[in-house]
Amino acid sequence: MKKTTYIFCAIAVVLLSSYRPNLECEYANSNMGFAKSQINTALLTDDINHARFYTYKALNALEKSKTQLDICGCSSAKTSMNENLAVLVLATKSTTLQGTKKILDKSIELTEHTMLVLDSHDTHNSAYSNDMLSMNSTTTINAATTANNTKTSSLNDKIDASLEKYRISLGKVVETVNCKEAKAFAKKIFDECESQLLQPNLSEGTKYYNLRTKEITLHALNKLGNCVTKN
Repeated sequence: MKKTTYIFCAIAVVLLSSYRPNLECEYANSNMGFAKSQINTALLTDDINHARFYTYKALNALEKSKTQLDICGCSSAKTSMNENLAVLVLATKSTTLQGTKKILDKSIELTEHTMLVLDSHDTHNSAYSNDMLSMNSTTTINAATTANNTKTSSLNDKIDASLEKYRISLGKVVETVNCKEAKAFAKKIFDECESQLLQPNLSEGTKYYNLRTKEITLHALNKLGNCVTKN
């Protein structure tokens, strides 16, 4: 009975410890989304200097994702992102707009691949899934880590509860305000969240708040669509 209880506790610890890595995967994916938007902007410009400017912004976003991907433990995403970094550096060195855009087309593919891999992170092998597979009754329980993750989970639950009011309020804006005005309002919030998530040394609570706010706002933006057939 004691052995069974011990194994159960060990499993619980591993599950709790995976909570943080999964969040870090989401944070990294958010940065990938920002990088993608900058690359797309670079592809739309007719000025090579502007293209380089947005390419550097994308590079910066990917660089800031390195630590998050290390914690996330998704080796496939990390490999894809590192390849993308090399491609973006190459784009900044191109001497023609056409050459720059050709390289950026490859970068978009890599960025989307990285995002796809991160979205399906739980379904493929990683450093954390391997740990779970190799776990046995001799697993050492790290009480400090467990307590810290439990505290983080509790804080995130409170943030989720507080953001429910924002979700409802934003829903009313979508339903009652002129579509273009509502979209501009939501886009401003979305962009601010993306910008905040790129900042270094954010507290876990601040990162989680901005991540979830971004997700709620993205849902509203998708619901608004292109505003062509709306008020």
